[in-house]
Amino acid sequence: MRLIALTTLSLSISLLLPAPLTYAASTTAPNQDDIAWLRRDSFGLNTTTVTQYRSLGRKVLLDKQLNDKLGDTLPTPIATQIDGYEAFHTPLDQLLTSLQQEQQQLNTMPNGPERQAANNAIQAHGNEVGLEAQQAALLHAIYGPNQLKEQMVWFWLNHFSVYAPKGRVRWELADYEQNAIRPHALGKFRDLVMATLQSPAMQEFLDNAQNAKGHVNENYARELMELHTLGVNSGYTQQDVQQLALILTGVGIAPVDGKPQNFNPKMAPLIVRDGMFEFNPQRHDFSDKVLLGKTIKGSGYDEVKQAVDLIVKQPACAQFISRKLAEYFVADNPPPALVNKMAQTFQRTDGDIAQVVRVMFQSHDLVAGTGKKFKDPTQFVVSSVRLAYDGSPIVNAQPLVNWLNQLDQPMFGRITPDGWPLDGEAWSSSGQMAKRFDIAHAIGTGNNQLFTPVGSTTRTAGFPMLTTRLYYDVIDPYLSKATRDALAKATSQQEWNTFLLSSPDLNYR
Repeated sequence: MRLIALTTLSLSISLLLPAPLTYAASTTAPNQDDIAWLRRDSFGLNTTTVTQYRSLGRKVLLDKQLNDKLGDTLPTPIATQIDGYEAFHTPLDQLLTSLQQEQQQLNTMPNGPERQAANNAIQAHGNEVGLEAQQAALLHAIYGPNQLKEQMVWFWLNHFSVYAPKGRVRWELADYEQNAIRPHALGKFRDLVMATLQSPAMQEFLDNAQNAKGHVNENYARELMELHTLGVNSGYTQQDVQQLALILTGVGIAPVDGKPQNFNPKMAPLIVRDGMFEFNPQRHDFSDKVLLGKTIKGSGYDEVKQAVDLIVKQPACAQFISRKLAEYFVADNPPPALVNKMAQTFQRTDGDIAQVVRVMFQSHDLVAGTGKKFKDPTQFVVSSVRLAYDGSPIVNAQPLVNWLNQLDQPMFGRITPDGWPLDGEAWSSSGQMAKRFDIAHAIGTGNNQLFTPVGSTTRTAGFPMLTTRLYYDVIDPYLSKATRDALAKATSQQEWNTFLLSSPDLNYR
């Protein structure tokens, strides 16, 4: 069973919901093609998104989004909430220094209850910092003014996936999203690859921080080609993996213990540091390498830049990234002609992500499959909250994180480095749909903690009222008969909300 049948769920309901206020559709309401485009352009419709579209029109809106002219400014209450998170107001080096000091102190303690309590405190602190990064990512997705960019941030976080529970990664997530992914989400793909390569979260997750001459670790080199750039069966060999791993020796994380490092004077000029990133030439293999048929002379960090340049210019990279983007935005099996056109643009523009996305969003293929692309859990949760609360600032984002955990797509929780699946089949089992109905009920009835501050029992909002101008303009005209029949059998506004949010119409985009 791919979807909950709303008519089955409501068979026992015999009373009709009192008729809601009647609105005539606005004469300036976007038409069906506009709505289909907007549902792909954003995480989900709300009044701001529709108003923005009416005001600017599709072409100008797309231009502003792709040129990043809408900014990242969040509503003041949401921005204040994120600014209050330790993970966002404390620099990463300070976070890691504090963690290291706590761990060193722990190591001096004898085994026993006190040591266990101290260890539990460290773990709890790390969990809290990681939770803040999860909450901030979801708040950006819900309230970000550039919804296309917010989707691209989520797409790249998933594409360059890291696993929060491993090592110190929890502590590094906010830095990863803020400094590696978000600034490059619509820029050059090469710059994005380099930013993730230099990020402590990626270095620790895929073990390149341990990659050194004489102790080579191939994990990151393999995933850099297989999952991040070229894809499987794209022509590279195991020897290419081994050579790339040698190129990446010495690429790692700067120490935070404050102790001076003793470098050979001849090596000191070759050190590269950028924030917490460090290229340590004393750990690097300076032999010449052959990668993808091209010789790269042993020279230090410049080898890394040459290798990434070589990889991202491969036709296989253009095809792999273009197809994955089209799979996320267009269809589980995107049209080959569209993917080829995107890949040609990728190569012609030297991997300009915005230009590749432009080709996709100007294509008829984007809306040709409207209503057929099944939402993944993140899209479902974010779109439901955007529609239900329509810009009202929530004060507690923990339920958002909990709902994704329940839907088996925890943010930063994919243990393998391949990221969460993008196809609908992965997320449409009967068990998944039952959980979605429960979450739709929590949102639709207001039976959640979104408007209850953490540690408080004071509620500042009730259930949402979905029968608004937004609903009658952009949702009601396009509902299926099955959904209309089910909605007609609801006995309360809360039940009506639940049926709408869990309907097939709102589980597809």
